[in-house]
Amino acid sequence: MLEKKFAFPVPKKHFMPSSQKRIALLGSTGSIGTQTLDIARLHKDKIAIEVLTAHSNADLLIAQAAEFMPNVVVIGNELLYDKVFAALDPLGIKVYSGEKSLASVVEMETVDLVLTALMGYAGLLPTIRAIKAGKDIALANKETLVVAGELIMKLATENNVSIIPVDSEHSAIFQCLVGEYHNKIEKIILTASGGPFRGKDRNFLSTVTKAQALKHPNWSMGAKITIDSASLMNKGLEVIEAKWLFDLKPSQIEVVVHPQSIVHSMIEFEDTSIKAQLGLPDMKIPIQYALFFPHRIKADFEKFSFLKYPTLTFEKPDTETFRNLNLAYQAMETGGNAACVLNAANEIAVSKFLNDEISFLQISDMIAHCMGKIAFIKQPNLEDYIHTDQATRAMAENMILR
Repeated sequence: MLEKKFAFPVPKKHFMPSSQKRIALLGSTGSIGTQTLDIARLHKDKIAIEVLTAHSNADLLIAQAAEFMPNVVVIGNELLYDKVFAALDPLGIKVYSGEKSLASVVEMETVDLVLTALMGYAGLLPTIRAIKAGKDIALANKETLVVAGELIMKLATENNVSIIPVDSEHSAIFQCLVGEYHNKIEKIILTASGGPFRGKDRNFLSTVTKAQALKHPNWSMGAKITIDSASLMNKGLEVIEAKWLFDLKPSQIEVVVHPQSIVHSMIEFEDTSIKAQLGLPDMKIPIQYALFFPHRIKADFEKFSFLKYPTLTFEKPDTETFRNLNLAYQAMETGGNAACVLNAANEIAVSKFLNDEISFLQISDMIAHCMGKIAFIKQPNLEDYIHTDQATRAMAENMILR
């Protein structure tokens, strides 16, 4: 058993539900970003959108900015700057572009909370800059902690910054910990839907198409995270994220497949009691919780009824067929820069699968190859993480699988 060492995060500014919180939303045009704006639209008296950013969806970014009138927008793709500037400068909205601008806007004094909904590794540097600027973080970018969890949590402690998880599973654990910060965790239990291929064997998986892999049974998500869910890599990344968020040993993190996606995760305490957070699979619930924590705000989301779900089932994940979950545990046990390699290789592999360059099963082959070849660094610094990410991507991009 491990006694928790982390301080249960409470935002430095205790916003009352009637006060307004100023948000920098990184990745506003993605699935999490658009749902965050759905919540902001319902609570304009409580949320002010100060910053909006997107990588290349200029049309949607322009429409969002025209509605929410942020102080600043950033378009990551510098080739789209002129288009965004021409549309928003007449509205008095400042427009910037590129990665450096993205990392700078999080430091603005007028920002109270940074919600990082960027995809993949791209969320790391802006999150670091935000933490160093003393901004509380609503984290929807699990890869930030997967790649550099030890560094991120150390910086958060040093800068008295709260990191509030947005992922449904980690939000569930976070919610179950309220009022329990003084008690010992025996283990946490992360639930997984099993994705579209639950129960299928490797022979079936050898011929699946991206169209099949993108049909998630319960959740509506972006393409990359949907493929990760189908391969169980998403759950592997969440296992690593949970280790850092909740200061756990790998042996304290269990994964169970729960096809109905109603129980979002659980905690078992040393007295054998288990607490769980339940609800319909709707990302707006954990997003709203993170935005208003420590307050709960009334919502009109569809309510869960036990009568509509008379049976909730749980089963062991098939890690022989779905190798990615084991690879994630392996990276977590190894430590150092191993999880950085895992994440970078996976991002390239998923991109290749979506581009019809490799098969579904070859995603795991690429990840395992890179994990065995990239130089191990036991105690990496930020430059080591950056170099590891670059080296892994180059290796994965150049791999030829038959």
